[in-house]
Amino acid sequence: MIKLSGVIITYNEERNIEKCLKSLINVVDEIVVVDSYSTDNTKTICQNYKVTFIEQSFLGYVEQKNFALTMASHDHIVSLDGDEALSETLQKSILSLKSDWKHHGYTCNRFNNFCGQWIKYSDWYPNKKLRVFDRRQASWSGINPHDHIVLKDRNDRVGHLKGDILHWTYQSYSEFNLKTEHFSTIAAKAYFDLGKTAPLWKIVCNPAWAFFKAYLLRLGFLDGLNGLVICVQTANITFLKYTKLRELIKRKT
Repeated sequence: MIKLSGVIITYNEERNIEKCLKSLINVVDEIVVVDSYSTDNTKTICQNYKVTFIEQSFLGYVEQKNFALTMASHDHIVSLDGDEALSETLQKSILSLKSDWKHHGYTCNRFNNFCGQWIKYSDWYPNKKLRVFDRRQASWSGINPHDHIVLKDRNDRVGHLKGDILHWTYQSYSEFNLKTEHFSTIAAKAYFDLGKTAPLWKIVCNPAWAFFKAYLLRLGFLDGLNGLVICVQTANITFLKYTKLRELIKRKT
């Protein structure tokens, strides 16, 4: 019987962290929270539960999550963000792994809640994520803020679990706008550091393709007004990322 560590990174997650902890408490053998010095009640809420609470200045999404992995006592990990929780079906699926672990990693679908609506289409569902894994065989990678787990053996088979990661995203359009600005700035800086370019055709074509794919090919229009808002912002964050990258390149020359 293997033991599981639930690993969470947080910053100002008082709105959602209790749902996250409650979904893990009967599934994993320990919960580790790495917090970036929250200024709200995140720490107080966590201290009401049996968790290992560690404060660490934010290193970047990829770096912070890899640091959090080193703080776990067990090698088999369930990784969540503070605004996520395991559905009841996913809890049962993960519990069954304790006596039947076969792969180095397992994916599950993420179900996103936007402004009170569960989003079923566009790029937001099934939104498959690899969040259950053996840390000896995996690590966080990607271009900030878009982190993902990479297995050391790229040819290793990955299992898939029944159930969803429930994700409470933005609860207002204003919050979505602010985060779009924030994340596009992080992405532009990451692209700049990698030496990527921002020609005019990328600024024009990439946002247009992002909207077309999400709204039409992936049926975002079926989610009504919120589906339209999401798909427009999908295009917008792409547009902002490349225009900000172009600005950074111009400053350097």
